[in-house]
Formats: sequence, structure tokens, C-alpha cells
Amino acid sequence: MRLKDHPSRNAQKNNESHDSPGSPRHRKVLARWDPDEACRPVIDDAPIFYPTEEEFQDTVGYIESIRPRAEAYGICKIVPPPSWKPPCPLKEKEVWERSKFSTRIQQVDLLQNREPMRKKSQKKRKRRRQFNSRPRRRARSESSEANTAGESEEKFGFQSGSDFTLEEFKRYAEVFKETYFRVKERTQESSAEIGQDKRWLPTVNDIEGEYWRIIEQPTDEVEVYYGADLETGMLGSGFPKDSSLLTDSKISRYVNSGWNLNNLPRLPGSVLSFEECNISGVVVPWLYIGMCFSSFCWHVEDHHLYSLNYMHWGDPKMWYGVPGNRASSLEEAMKKHLSDLFEEQPDLLNELVTQLSPSVLKSEGVPVYRVVQNSGEFVLTFPRAYHAGFNCGFNCAEAVNVAPVDWLQHGQNAVELYSTQLHKTSISHDKLLLAAAKEAVDALWEISVLKKENPDNLRWKSFCGKDGTLTRAIKTRVRLEEKRIERLPGATCFQKMEKDFDVNTERECISCFYDLHLSAASCNCSPDRFTCLKHANLVTCCDPENRLVLLRHSIDELKTLVEALEENTFAQRVWVSEDGGHLSPKNLSDSILAAHSQLFGVDLSSMKNEYTEDSVYKVSWADSDPERRTNFCVEVVNLGSVVHGKLWSNKDAIFPKGYKSRVMFYNICNPLIKSSYTSEIMEGGLLGPVFKVTLEELPQESFVDVSAQKCWLMVCRRLNQEILTQRSLGKEGLPPLQPLGSINGLEMFGFHTPSIVQVIEALDPHHKSVEYWENKILNNKSSSSTDDNSLAAEKNSLETRSDGGEITDSFETDILAGGDEETRSVFARLLRKANPEEMEILHRILCKGSTSSLWRVAFETLTEEIQRNPK
Repeated sequence: MRLKDHPSRNAQKNNESHDSPGSPRHRKVLARWDPDEACRPVIDDAPIFYPTEEEFQDTVGYIESIRPRAEAYGICKIVPPPSWKPPCPLKEKEVWERSKFSTRIQQVDLLQNREPMRKKSQKKRKRRRQFNSRPRRRARSESSEANTAGESEEKFGFQSGSDFTLEEFKRYAEVFKETYFRVKERTQESSAEIGQDKRWLPTVNDIEGEYWRIIEQPTDEVEVYYGADLETGMLGSGFPKDSSLLTDSKISRYVNSGWNLNNLPRLPGSVLSFEECNISGVVVPWLYIGMCFSSFCWHVEDHHLYSLNYMHWGDPKMWYGVPGNRASSLEEAMKKHLSDLFEEQPDLLNELVTQLSPSVLKSEGVPVYRVVQNSGEFVLTFPRAYHAGFNCGFNCAEAVNVAPVDWLQHGQNAVELYSTQLHKTSISHDKLLLAAAKEAVDALWEISVLKKENPDNLRWKSFCGKDGTLTRAIKTRVRLEEKRIERLPGATCFQKMEKDFDVNTERECISCFYDLHLSAASCNCSPDRFTCLKHANLVTCCDPENRLVLLRHSIDELKTLVEALEENTFAQRVWVSEDGGHLSPKNLSDSILAAHSQLFGVDLSSMKNEYTEDSVYKVSWADSDPERRTNFCVEVVNLGSVVHGKLWSNKDAIFPKGYKSRVMFYNICNPLIKSSYTSEIMEGGLLGPVFKVTLEELPQESFVDVSAQKCWLMVCRRLNQEILTQRSLGKEGLPPLQPLGSINGLEMFGFHTPSIVQVIEALDPHHKSVEYWENKILNNKSSSSTDDNSLAAEKNSLETRSDGGEITDSFETDILAGGDEETRSVFARLLRKANPEEMEILHRILCKGSTSSLWRVAFETLTEEIQRNPK
């Protein structure tokens, strides 16, 4: 299909051409078949597939299943089961006899052999070289073709033709074909030879040989009509889609079928299902009403999408395909053999007005494959597979695009290519990619946490995991985004993109037309002008401080998305929300509590949580404690993972490694506004956890310490300094100085928000953060001696063994008491008893790290063995 922005780029509108005396409709057909000069290409056929009734039920699934065998050809044919015979509404009398459609005039003899438009203005016309040059006759005088100097920039294209009804077009197409191939004469000759009256018709091979003779060795002018790119919203679709027909079970089968091209693009498993606009020719099918020799020239689909074409009725359609991985070879061959045309118009292939014989392509080492499509058959083209062809007579076909998940990588390559070619896009690739990823994360959550399985979520699960198709596509995009952000100037100001940034208006780079759904560069002086990150340097502003970069998601958020697709449950929690990656603490807590009353052995339902309308959380830890309140709404970005060690928790909180949150506070550079700060916990080696607070819009403004409280204390000090400085300059409306003890660092990190505390506690099901859990138990126990004894027993249990029978701190202390040398010695003795296979498995487990499922299985197995063989 072509771009929605250029619905008629090949048709040069000329109202005078309609029914004009000089149009093909009003001229005699002078050209004739020359069988002795046939130029039928000697090429191989593409594969043909015959799905069973069962395979035919899942359209996208079947396309995915044949891709490994068919993609190497670029094109293939699919023959439906014999029972699949959809009725065609276009044959109803009201449409057939009364509905008109527009056509375009194609000069078939000029599709390959023509001069550049600028040469037509020269007095002495020089004929372009033909591959096997022969003189040719033209029905019109040469002067009628000449352009004035002012027309020298005109592009070669297809003029608008007459409007026809289907009945009229069928009559015209049949007369043309009979006249061109001298059907009456041939019928008389053959009848005389065989002694009976039998109508002679040219074979498909006859028509193919003649078509390429016209293209390669034209001797006559051959002009035909083609009703191409007809919107089904105007003439109607060839498939039934009226909901009123659903009462008829025979018809409803076709109305609802995935092979009904009105349904195909938005089927489950097609990424185009996330496209909200009804883009004509991409999501909404187009009709093609053909006649003999009407052509579709070499092209690839928009955004390198798949396409599926169905022949409703009529004479065969000839197809030629080149594999997607050889697209560059075809482009080079065409530029070599049609160099003057490409010199005049470098984007010639985007115009769909130029053929080049498969024989020529084959001579250049480009593999080309043939498909003969008959009535009732489908033709599938693969991503970036160039295809071309022509019709053998009157017929009607319908086509639309589809995007199985494996298309995403091709689609990414397409938008990057478009950017270099300054080529407009017709869909937002990033929007589709993120929507698909979000859908997949929701599916993984349903399976792993809610324990719900169905065909749809299992399909999405098949694209996830470390090496999943969807995971790889997201990783590729995140790496691109990360590199582009790294190349930005150090003083770049970042700002969170509004969710509705591109809802009502398509945003594209003013330089290269790159889609800006994920990120954009702009300045406050020109709020409606945006660039992509590659062209951020084009954002010019009188004040550099007014320049900014809008990010829909930070790199950390996108990396968390990758982890979610890799089936990290905690990362999935961050993204399982309505606003995708921006999960509020309350929603996060509710999501988990709704999934299970117990998570990893921790009873979440017993944790008290009250949410008030003014975003204030209220939690009671013990009857004797005062109410603990927080007036800061903390947003979790990444939960991280619990590390077992003395420094990674204290009596007040557990500090997960990789934890990250976001909170609004006065901007330390401009106290008049509040901005977003990220608080995160990093690995500090012997120091244990290292806490970092960063002003999101100015990442260079960060504060690092081994204490969360000290980090935010530094923020307050810096803020107060800025307030005093701006006061001295006479600025008004500034906030009061912040008392250094007024901000609680743990609160700003989110460790006083009950719902966040609940989830972090769930990350430590075996209570290995001893000091924290001891303090919690103390606060919930009475001061009676009985309870003291219970506390001692609880403490002993914590230090030795978890409820799940896992050997914990005391075992670790005993076994490691001898130090590194003893550990090395014991481990070496163990390895000497292992065979190569056992050592390879052990190496693989250790390489995976303690968060992997392999590590957990190994640890559980070791624990069981220790229990069976105590000291």
C-alpha cells in the first residue's frame, strides 16, 4: 500500500482526460500480439501452500507458521480449503451496474523504456537506449508529447482515466483483450484445424511473454486502464461485512473470518491491532479492478509491512517477488539500468511507475520468483520484499497490510531508513511497539500471577523471554534511544512528555519526519516545532536554557520494560497499570493484593492500609506508636531486589538494590516550581547500599551518600542556598526556607508509604533482613514475659531456618567461618569429583546469578541434600 499522506501520488489529475476523444476508451486498439518476439522470463516459481481446515482457523498463526519456509522467496501463494468460498457483494446488481469507480491510464510501453521528463523539452529528441532496440509506432504525434521548458520538472505518472461501472469495465476489458490477441481470427483458424467450433483464448504464458515484450522491446503504444487503490469505503469491499447478515450462519462465517481482509490487520497477534486510525490502504483494504496488461510496478509495502492480496474473481494476476534480504540488490540493478531516470528522480521507486524485467534482474544476480494468482487465491508478500506484476484480463482483487510480531524488527529498520531518505511515515512505529510490549506484559502477569491462561496471553508469552521476538525488538529500540540521549549536550534539560502529546496531532521531526511518540526536542520559544533526538541541534533558541527534550519514558523505565518482557515479575508489576510504567503506589499495592492474599509466604491481606483523597497515606504499625503520615506522593519506578546483608536494611526499612522511585519537590534551580526527583539505591561494594537523588530534568544535579536521610538533607541545603540567592536578586513568590529536619529521607524514598512497604516486605519472604523484622516483631508484641519468650524463639527461627526449610544466616556463618582459603579448598575437592558435564552445568548456574531460576533450583537442591545429610 502507499502512504496515507500521498493517496494519489501516481495519478496526475486531469479532468479533461475523462471520456476525452484521445483516451483509450475512444480509440481503436492498433497494437497487436507478436508471439514470435515473446520475452517470457525464465525464473522459478514461489512456493504454494494449502492450509487444512484447522490451520485455516488462525490467520496470523498460519502466516507465522509458513514464514520460515516462504520468506526466502519474498512472496508465496496460499490456496484456501475447498469449502472456503466467500460471496462477493460487488456482484450484486446495484453495485455491478450502477456504482462507478475511477481509473488511471497506464502507458505500458513506457514503464521501462522512456526518457527522463527534462529531455522532452530538447529540440532534437534523443531516444533512450532499449535493451533490444526496435523501432516503434505511436498513435499520437511526437509533438503532442513535448513539454515546454516550464514543464521540465513534471514527473512521469499515470493520468486520470474514465469512470466505469464494473459492467462497463468488463465489457471494455474483454473487447481490448480479444482485439489485441486477435481472438476471433485465432478461433476461426483453430476451429478449421480441429474441425469444431471452439473459442481460442491466449494462455497465461502467451500473455506473460507478450507483456514483457512490450516492456523490453516496445514497438507500439499500449495504453490500458487500471482501477487501482480504490477505497472500499466508496465502492465497497469484495468481502461481506454487513452485521445484518450475521443471522445467516453461512454468511457470518465469512463476515467474522480472519481471512476477510476487513478483519485481518487488527486480528490478535497483529501489531496493527494497536493502530487507532483507519489508514486507507494499510488498515482499511483497497480494491484493484484490472484488465489485460494493467500493471503494478516494483515497490515495497509502507513500513515494510506484510501484505495479503485476495483475488475475488476474474482472469489471473501475475506476480514477481524478490526476497527482502535482497532488496538493496534490486535497487542497485534498477539504478544501473535506468540511471538517467534515477538521476532525474532519486526517489523513483517510491512512485510505483517503473518496471524492470525479471530477466534483467536475474542477469544482475537478483533472485526473482513468480506467482500466478487465480480467482479465490491469496498472495502474501513479506517485509521489504519488492514485488511487481500485471493482470492477464478483467479481474477484481483486494489487499491490505498485516503485522505479525516478527515484523517489528523490519518496521524499525524501515523508520530509520525513512529518516535518512526524508520520507514521511504513515504509522507511528514506536506507538505500536510500546502498545505491543504493554499487551505482552499484561499477558505475562495474567499467566504468572493471576494464574489465568488463554490462547491470546499464551501467544504473547511466546514472543517474550530473554530471546523472544518482541523482547529483541524492544531492546533494539531502547539501545537506539539510549545512544541518542548520550549524544545530547551535557546541559540538556529533560522533561516528562505529556501523555496526550501526540493524541490529537501527529508529531514528526521538522527535519527528517521521524515519528516523535517516544521523545522529542523543542524549545519554549517555538512550542509547535519539534525535532527527533538526532536533529536536536536544529532547535535554535535565543536562550539555551529554554531548550528541552521531552521523554515519554526514561531509559530506566524502558529497561524495566525489557526486564518485564524477560519475565521478571517485579518489573512486570511496574508496568501492569493503566498508564504503562507510571504505577502509583496505591495501584501497585492493590494489583498485588488482588492477585494473591499471600505472596512468597507473606500474608499481604493482614497489612492495614488506608488511602485518603488528599494523597495522604495513614498506617498503624502498633497501637502505641503515633500516626505516621506522609504528604508526598511517591511513584515507584523499579522495585529492585532484596540483598541479604547487615547494611542493606535497618530497623526502619529494607533497601532493595536497584530500587528507584520518583517524587515531586521544589526545584533546586528554580524554587518557584516543583519538579520530579528520582531516588535510587545502587550497589556500593563494601559500603553496602549507596543512595542517590537526582533532579530528573537536570541529571547532572545529583546527590549521593550512604544514607537516604543525608541525600535529602543535601537537597534541602542546596534548595535553601538557591532561595537565598534569588531573594537577594529581588525575586518574589519564593517558598520559605526548608528546615533541615523537616524532610525525612526515608519518606522521600517511599519507605514510609505503606503500599510500597508492603511490596518490599514481600520481596523478603524468609525474613532475612533480620534487624528490620526483629524491630517489626517487637513493635507488634506485648511486653509480657510470654511474648518475650516467643520473640526469642522467633529470632532464633529467623537466624537459622525459614518456613520453607531454607538454610540461612547461621549456616552461612558456620560454613564460611574458615575464610576464603578454606572455602576454595572445600570447593576444589568437590569439583575434582565432578565430571565435565556436571562442571559445565555448575558454571552455567553461577554465570546466571542469584536472581535466575537455575540458581534457585540449584540452591533448593543443595538445601535438600544438606537436610538429608546433617553434620
